[in-house]
Amino acid sequence: MTLLTTGRRVLITGGTGSFGRTMVRRLLDRDVAEIRVFSRDEAKQDEMRRLLGDERVRYHVGDVRDYDSVLQASRGIDHVFHAAALKQVPSCEFFPLEAVRTNILGSANVVEAAARNGVGSVVVLSTDKAVYPVNAMGMSKAMMEKVAQAHARNNPNSATIVSCVRYGNVMYSRGSVIPLFIEQIKAGRAPTVTDPTMTRFLMSLDESVELVEHAFQHARPGDIFIRKAAACTIGDLAEAVCELFNVPAKLDVIGVRHGEKLDETLASREELTQAEDFGEFLRVPLDARDLNYSLYVSEGELDGEPVKDFNSSNAPRLGVPQIMELLKRLPEIRAELALRDPVLAC
Repeated sequence: MTLLTTGRRVLITGGTGSFGRTMVRRLLDRDVAEIRVFSRDEAKQDEMRRLLGDERVRYHVGDVRDYDSVLQASRGIDHVFHAAALKQVPSCEFFPLEAVRTNILGSANVVEAAARNGVGSVVVLSTDKAVYPVNAMGMSKAMMEKVAQAHARNNPNSATIVSCVRYGNVMYSRGSVIPLFIEQIKAGRAPTVTDPTMTRFLMSLDESVELVEHAFQHARPGDIFIRKAAACTIGDLAEAVCELFNVPAKLDVIGVRHGEKLDETLASREELTQAEDFGEFLRVPLDARDLNYSLYVSEGELDGEPVKDFNSSNAPRLGVPQIMELLKRLPEIRAELALRDPVLAC
């Protein structure tokens, strides 16, 4: 399947978020017929409308928790990017049922409405926190993946291809730690870190969009796509930001927050045993077996070394100089550096 040929119509749930704004700009560079931005934030929709000034973008106020509003927004749509979610780990820990309503039931509404309206493809956006989840946000995202896969398993003849993408921390996305570090530095405070040894995957917004596009181009029903990513420690990330802004790398260690893990996992060893390698990307195919399991299963011996999880502890590790080079590519970082000192932005 080719991605977004001439005249296609696209729906982006959570379209006023960091991913949605990036995807909208990318789509506007193509000959797309219509982009529907679906979110419950009318203020951000109005801001986007004035900023973009493009008649191809239509704005729909609604909530994925409301099936009827999703059903209406997805009528006549060819592709859906499902980015609407509750993403903050601590807030989901305090209000887990809200994560259930948005991330699980809301996602089910998106998938069901898309299938009912004959949408060609749906890609739902997941997170590394869905693998071996220990917090409510990760658990709800893991269930979102199961909802997408269950649709593929239970509707093998559906005209709607539903797939998932899974990635780690998106740099400079709304609510991420890098803008917080910069805000604290600008206020003359030391960056607050939970645990300097904590590791996380790093990905840019453009890379997250490329992963979604790869899924559209290659997805079969129920697939999960993962982009191989490098990782770093939170301490090194904070130090890199300090170095960029030419301030002492003095950190304020505040301790691990509710529901956080020391490391995150992008792909479990169970998934990797069946994953297909696309170079930069991995495809984890759907287990499409039905409930009629064989009574007797004989297995041969496994060859080679045992497969390990792909996590932020054993992923390629970035040091402070490499992180600095990565951060310099972000337009938001360059803009902040230019405001502080034009020389630093070069």
